[in-house]
Amino acid sequence: MSDTNFIDYVKICCRSGKGGKGCTHFFRDKMNSKGGPDGGDGGRGGNIVLVGNKQLWTLLHLKYRKHVIADAGENGGSSGKTGKSGEDIILEVPLGTIAKDAETGEVLFEITQDGESKILTQGGRGGLGNQHFKSPTKQMPQYAQPGEPGREEWKILELKVLADVGLVGFPNAGKSTLLASISAARPKIANYPFTTLVPNLGVVEYRDFRSFIMADIPGIIEGAHEGKGLGLRFLRHIERNAILLFMIPADSKDIPKEYEILLSELEQFNPELLTKERVLAISKADLLDDELMKEIAKTLPKIPTLFISSMTNFGIMELKDVLWERLNK
Repeated sequence: MSDTNFIDYVKICCRSGKGGKGCTHFFRDKMNSKGGPDGGDGGRGGNIVLVGNKQLWTLLHLKYRKHVIADAGENGGSSGKTGKSGEDIILEVPLGTIAKDAETGEVLFEITQDGESKILTQGGRGGLGNQHFKSPTKQMPQYAQPGEPGREEWKILELKVLADVGLVGFPNAGKSTLLASISAARPKIANYPFTTLVPNLGVVEYRDFRSFIMADIPGIIEGAHEGKGLGLRFLRHIERNAILLFMIPADSKDIPKEYEILLSELEQFNPELLTKERVLAISKADLLDDELMKEIAKTLPKIPTLFISSMTNFGIMELKDVLWERLNK
């Protein structure tokens, strides 16, 4: 997923179709010059609909589509004919897309299944024809309903990456290297901060042809919940992960402190994140001998912790075992 192609936030103006007018008409033929009302109903205005597509990973295709306008419904006709409904506008979105009202910020719904369909902006209803207004005291109604106007609303579409395991850590913690070593994902890897600028997803193969999804989230820094660094832009992706895999390099000056800072940033962004399963991986363990590992282990938090090396594959299978066990508890 290239940096320029990953778009996880768009704001669009949605204008649904106006409903068609009901028809005022009376039945006539060569045998009957004064038939009763037979005006049909107007057609429904077009809706704007979101549909989940598991092949999509970004909202890039909607970035420059600022106005989405659906067709109006056609007017009703004689002989009780209902007007044709306006054509719906279908917007395909990646799984994990949330729709919000741009004015209030209210979350309307989310798309999580392939093929799942939800109406973003409802089209206007068609008006009733005059055949609906006939009564014993008013047998020749001379009126019908106009169609309802369409709606014009600003909506926000926000993508939160769906993955089983989310990698959490400071820049250069080895998250991208781990993802590249255990999946077919090929994130950018270099020895400087913020190499990863977009979330990367990889399918991690496990025993007996099983697998799970891992997401490499761009690095967090202290103050990220206030917008520092890459800030709030990517913290929201962590909300969708079932397990948070904290990664801290073995050459860190203070591993427990780094863990507490990461935990604090998540808590201040969204306290509910602390209810998720947590696993700690000490990366770059090839730099340590057995004695150093034992000393470091004494200082670590009381959560499942492993020492790993993506370069030598040390501890990688054990890490997969722990993650799979936690995913399927």
